Amino acid sequence: MCKEEEHKLLCPHEKVPCLNAEYGCPFSMLRFKLAKHLEVCPASTVSCSMEWNRWPLIEKETVLNENVMKEPYSEENLDLSMTLRDQRTLFNSLKLGPLFPELMEQLEAPEVVDKSLGLEAEGAVGGECPDMSFSALASDFTDPKGRVFSGEEVPEMTQAEQEALANDKSVANLGKYNAWESMFSKEKRSCKHAENSAETQETTSSQKNGNKKANAEEHLNHDKSGLAPWQDGVLERLSSEVASKDFNMYLVHHGRMLIRFGQISACTPREKDFVYGSLEPIPVQTLHSFKVPTSYRAIRNRVGDSIKEKKEETKGIDTSDLGVSDDDIPKCDVVMATLVCSLEKELKGKFISETLSDDGISINIGTQTYLFESTPFKTSASLADVTAESNPCLKFHLQAEGVTTRHNKSCSAFTFLCHHFFRRDEFASHFKNVHADIQSSLSGWFEQRCPLSYLGCTYSQRKFRPARQKAKVTYSQELSTFTLKPEVSPLLFEGVKTNPARKSLSSLPFEMLQHIAGFLDSLALSQLAQVSPYMREVCSTLLQERGMVSLKWEKKTYSHGGSSWRARKKVWQFSCLFSTVDSWCFDDIPSMSEHLKVCPFYVTEQKSEPVPLASMCGTKEQSQERSTLVSMFLPKP
Repeated sequence: MCKEEEHKLLCPHEKVPCLNAEYGCPFSMLRFKLAKHLEVCPASTVSCSMEWNRWPLIEKETVLNENVMKEPYSEENLDLSMTLRDQRTLFNSLKLGPLFPELMEQLEAPEVVDKSLGLEAEGAVGGECPDMSFSALASDFTDPKGRVFSGEEVPEMTQAEQEALANDKSVANLGKYNAWESMFSKEKRSCKHAENSAETQETTSSQKNGNKKANAEEHLNHDKSGLAPWQDGVLERLSSEVASKDFNMYLVHHGRMLIRFGQISACTPREKDFVYGSLEPIPVQTLHSFKVPTSYRAIRNRVGDSIKEKKEETKGIDTSDLGVSDDDIPKCDVVMATLVCSLEKELKGKFISETLSDDGISINIGTQTYLFESTPFKTSASLADVTAESNPCLKFHLQAEGVTTRHNKSCSAFTFLCHHFFRRDEFASHFKNVHADIQSSLSGWFEQRCPLSYLGCTYSQRKFRPARQKAKVTYSQELSTFTLKPEVSPLLFEGVKTNPARKSLSSLPFEMLQHIAGFLDSLALSQLAQVSPYMREVCSTLLQERGMVSLKWEKKTYSHGGSSWRARKKVWQFSCLFSTVDSWCFDDIPSMSEHLKVCPFYVTEQKSEPVPLASMCGTKEQSQERSTLVSMFLPKP
């Protein structure tokens, strides 16, 4: 019995939970069965990391794509369906704000107080100042009498008017009056302490020198003893009374107010400039890897500050010298411009505008401007939002390029990821059928297009079909994956209506429906569960055996600003795996040559006029030279 606890930790016949119990697996088993269970564990999921590249089109290669988009869409066009899925995914992920910040919609700034006073910063403090009225804190507001004042022209207000203005809830700019009071309350204690000290000194001075002298010293001592940012000598008093970290914190919180009231300078004076301090060794390899030392300060006359009359000027080189208006200039294609700019940002293509530094001080900046039809863009607009109302277009090649992460992809191509989740025992079947058999053979082998497709012919044919299943391969835009659609004989639908058939299926016993559902693959089960609540209950009985479980995470934000992630719940679902296809066979379809007989793009050119041979052209000297060269290479008898 003394070894019972250790025995439970080692005994192979002890019942223990699954190793993935924390990830959602509900099973418990004997310890020696854990390894076998991991092969079919519902919580042991795999994310498919298959990648492929797509190249954007250039202007001269758009004939085929334009003709394809004019025809009715069909799920049986595998390469077209997959390209549309990749384009939709990319368009939803491309935000226009980081690419074209100058073309975004400018939102009207809310009417708030002047932020230069530092009133909006958390931790800003203040105090009562006898020569600073409350009206000076508002940059633009309307008083209860209906008068509008700006920050530069604020009339002096009485104490009654100030209190009425502060209590007026209808004033938009003063809606945060309570927040301001809480910010400034941190300095009220120090001001009250200064007032008490002043009163004590006033009592002592009044006993010696009289009341007139005490009144003068009260105002003087109040200005020299307070800790408010507008009081003279506040930094000298703080540097001698408080610790250095508290002094630095005071500068951080009240930096704006200290600059505004002239306590500190906004920039370093010219006479305090220096060129080099203590230099640290920096290895210089190339021009682009050079970094300016942290102790280095630029000489002012180097950057042009010594010439005060010279101002910074931004000059653009554009089409203004052509003498045409903006309406006459053709608009840019927002899709192609966004794709090019996105490739520039990802360092995969050639830069139109590149920022270069010659000596670590001066920077040469190049810009590229665009003129679009629908501008300005909304703040959170994506490329999909901008092109939603326009005609459908296809801006990528139909042929994908399969690569792995070990290849160098520093090129003008976009990378796409499969990123579907499967149980560990399902992943091998998914990769073999979807990626190895179908996707890698779309360009001419699994699906063949007309040889004249580069001229605009949209004809294509399917060459392979499953050898044992009577089904055909389609592509689902909702699931973003290939599917296997069974071929059902039309005889089964004769005299049967949809609604009575559904009712008759739902009238079957629960056990019988559960037995029928056991023959379906994961993809069919996921679709059957969406038919009705009753079918969803039938499919839920197969979740632990055929489904997979994952944790649903959510972000929790705390009041102090921090955040953390926690698992909210467990989510059970079926994967998008269709029945495994062990082998493929050729489909019974006519040859591509039969299509070429009627292809509208296959135009033969018949020559009826005589064409001179090579020996018939040129002068006699050229003919003699050719005969000499021929005789040199002919074998001698």
